This record gives sequence, C-alpha cells and structure tokens, in this order.
Amino acid sequence: MPAGPPSLAVTRRPSDARRRGRVLCFLIVAVAVFAAAALAYLSFPSAAPTPPPADADCCRGIEGLELWGPAVKWGSNHRQPSAAACCASCKAMCPHPEDGACRCDSWVFCGDERRCKDRLGECWLKKQKDVMVPAVIARGADVMWTSGLVFGKGEGIVGLETNLGILHIQKQIFILFLYIADLLMYTLLLLLYLLCIQLLPGCAPRSVDYFIELLGLRNCVGCRFYRAEGRGNVWDPKGNHDKNVWLAAFGPPYALLQGTLEVDGVPFKDIAREACPAVKRGSIAWVGSGPEFLISLANHEEWKDAYTVFGHVLPEDMAIAEEMALLPASTDVWSNVTVRVLRDPVYFKVKKRSSHASV
Repeated sequence: MPAGPPSLAVTRRPSDARRRGRVLCFLIVAVAVFAAAALAYLSFPSAAPTPPPADADCCRGIEGLELWGPAVKWGSNHRQPSAAACCASCKAMCPHPEDGACRCDSWVFCGDERRCKDRLGECWLKKQKDVMVPAVIARGADVMWTSGLVFGKGEGIVGLETNLGILHIQKQIFILFLYIADLLMYTLLLLLYLLCIQLLPGCAPRSVDYFIELLGLRNCVGCRFYRAEGRGNVWDPKGNHDKNVWLAAFGPPYALLQGTLEVDGVPFKDIAREACPAVKRGSIAWVGSGPEFLISLANHEEWKDAYTVFGHVLPEDMAIAEEMALLPASTDVWSNVTVRVLRDPVYFKVKKRSSHASV
C-alpha cells in the first residue's frame, strides 16, 4: 500500500497490518479498561473549545447527480450563473431570515451548456424528507445535473459508536450493578462512547455522500481506530503548538487518532481531492483518498492543505477523542515515521444522529 507524503506525520498503515479486534475473555479486563477511561475523563483538564471549521465558504456539489424531492423554488423561474451560486441561494434559506427555519436543504443545478440547452442555469431548491437519506432520481456520467446538500442546525451529525460502549451527546457515565449470589453488589463505572461528528457537505460533498452510503449499509464491519497519539508536551490544551518545546518539534507525538472507514467485503472507491482547509483541532480528514482517515487533536498549520477535511468533532466531544489517545499502545515505524499503535484496535459503527438524539 503506498505511503502518504514523506514530509507529513500521517502515513498509511502497512498493508500487512490489518488485524481483527481481540475478544476480551474476562470481564475484569473490560472493567479495568472502562474504569481507567472513566478516571481519565473525570481528571482530564478541560480545554477551551476550538471553533470548528466553517462550511460557509464552501459551496460544492456532485456532478452527475440529480436529487429529487419537493421544490421550494422552481428552476424554470430561478436561474443562477454557477453551481456555487445555486448552492449559496439554498444556504440563504437555511436558516431563513424570517423564521430561522431551514427551508432548503438540497439544490440541483444545470450548468452544461451543450446538454442543458434551454434549461441552462436552472437552479432547483428542494427540501428533503430526511436530508441524510436524500431522494436520488439519477446518478452517473450521463446525468447533466449537479446536486448538493445543505445542513441546518443539528443536521448532518453522525456518531462513531465504539466497541468500548456508547457515549451520548451528554457524555453520561452510567452505573452498572452486578449481583453475585444475590448477596454481593458490585458497582462498575462504564464510560459510554459516541463520538459525534458534524459533516461538511459544502466542502466535501463526495465524502458526505460516502457517509450516507455507510448509513444505508447499516454496518461498518472493519471500521476501526488503530493509531492514537496525544498532545504530549508539543501542543497546549487549545491545540496550539508550544513554541517553548525544544527545537519547536511538531512530534512525536503528533496529536491525532487514525483509523479506517473501509467496510469489510465492500470495495472502497477512492474519493477525489475536495476542499483542503487547514487541519485544526477537531478536524476529520482523509489520509490520501481514503479509506484511512484522521482526527486531529491539535492545530496542524504545518500540514498546510495536504488533506481533504470532511468534518469536525463536536467541541463538547473533544474530551472523548483525548481519552482515546490515552489507551494502551506500542510504538512502531511506518515510512520512517514513529507512530503509536493501539494494542487493541477500537472498532466502531457509524450511527445517524437526529437533531434531538442519536439513532
């Protein structure tokens, strides 16, 4: 498997390193892991939330895709000079200036002069029944339309439900009572993980389209985190590089989580390069063209525009990512980069979260 850019700290995992998660044989081992995570969560110093990457400056769509759904503005009476302008007109209605409601969450534009003919410039603004399950009427190279999505407040959020448990948005810690011989009661703290991610359809529409595909599969067998590195002494709690570190090194550790979103048995199609803003604390980006990805725990200006950023961790869930970086690991070297590999990969499922609760 080819390696990532040699000047960067994020490289692809060697192809012979695909592993299956180990099954814990004794409950006491699981209890120890959960208890350690719980203590780490409760004692971890809180960091000021970093403003998430904005999707406002991006207005991209997918060529060769025609979305269906009820029209809120008919394209025959609403023409725009470009797909970006069509997208912007949809965003202007989400939220709507009058009532704050998201009246438009999808757009369809015809910009191919040869094929569109008298329909050139038509910009259809639509409202989906479920924006995370958009109605698709046509897809392929022979489709003359370009379409995209717009997420309103609380929409376009997915959760990574790990095999360590489920953490709801409130990051609650539940108490599990075990009764032994009906005489003894043991109380175990189980930290439940659900790492919530805001997707960015304007910056990375193809990446968001892949997540919609994952949700449709209803499984993500093989999806896992396998590399985890904390901020160490290199980065401060806000994710800024500590200039006082000797020689101002950028790692190791490199302040990131790395994993794969490839489903076992389902061939992954490389995702073309999309918008590549600076990788900030909380950014989620592809390594190359996928399926490997990273979650950044720091502001990595030194990476410039090397990675397609397709989402960000909700600020209130960054503490969860920090905890995962504390899991047991060993060191390895990939393409001359020293990395910290989890002793047991953390497998996860991709779950849709509605505007009110996780599904």
